Amino acid sequence: MKNIFVVDDEIDIVELISYNLKKEGFSIDHAYDGESALKKIRGNKYDLIILDLMLPGIQGLELCKIIRTTPEISSLPVIMLTAKGEELDKILGLEMGADDYITKPFSIRELVARTKAIIRRTERAVVQEKCQSIEVSECQRTESVLKIKDMSIDREKYIVMIGSRQIKLSATEFKLLLYLAERPNKIFSRDHLLDAVWGDDVYVEPRTVDVHIRRIRTKIEEDPNNPVYIKTMRGVGYFFEA
Repeated sequence: MKNIFVVDDEIDIVELISYNLKKEGFSIDHAYDGESALKKIRGNKYDLIILDLMLPGIQGLELCKIIRTTPEISSLPVIMLTAKGEELDKILGLEMGADDYITKPFSIRELVARTKAIIRRTERAVVQEKCQSIEVSECQRTESVLKIKDMSIDREKYIVMIGSRQIKLSATEFKLLLYLAERPNKIFSRDHLLDAVWGDDVYVEPRTVDVHIRRIRTKIEEDPNNPVYIKTMRGVGYFFEA
């Protein structure tokens, strides 16, 4: 049973989300403020967090940042739930590490659907994937470790190394990096990458690709503003330069 952690200072919203997710077979835990939430996150194992932006004490954005910078929980999926619906707020939430962003008032059916979608995506990412594209060479199909430039990507262990340095990536970041690295010098549009990496998770916006690319660059590049691995073809898309 998947364990969902709901963090919101509005009791009615916590009860509404908890009731509907329990009907779908999820186990639910909750907190009403940032400090209590952080304590529970550090002391328990959750499969996904539904996190309000405006919280007493530690704010939702800061809590999300703490999660993403703590190695033991950095890959924990986060859905940000907030009354702030401006595009800039959404981008900020995604850049802080949120996997999805839902504005209040919200459809509970949509929230449940997005929760299921992210759980499915995470499960797919932690299971060894079979190579589905005929573009990938036979050597890449049979070897578990892909080596390109000074980077090595272990498909089975989900480990990325640059030289002797291990790179901490979320499940989605790993999948996106691997997809590009397996197809060096091929340019892919945002829509293509959404289909290939996010699959049938129809609620993900194209801008999400940009946010994830930016987060990957901050982790693998010495200078994210002048990348040597993942490059941009302006107006077209992204490619991994070999």
